Amino acid sequence: MENDSTQQKMAEYIQSLAAIEDCMRPYRESRKELRRDFIQNKWLDKDEISMATKAYRMWEQKIDFDDFSKIFEAVETSFIEKEGDNGSA
Repeated sequence: MENDSTQQKMAEYIQSLAAIEDCMRPYRESRKELRRDFIQNKWLDKDEISMATKAYRMWEQKIDFDDFSKIFEAVETSFIEKEGDNGSA
């Protein structure tokens, strides 16, 4: 380590991080229960929950859907073209 001050700050950071992680634990359990409830009640299946979660993450990160869609189509097209090239070889 660089010096005692750095070690002290790292220890403080780790203690704070551990406290935050401990506070988050019940919320993670709640999220698991929510998922389990929706699956058990057959309101959504695992794939639908996954898709809804991805949509939420995209919304949360303010991802421009039109831009994302264009990029996705370009990637998808390039993979389709590569698969076609591999099949003819």
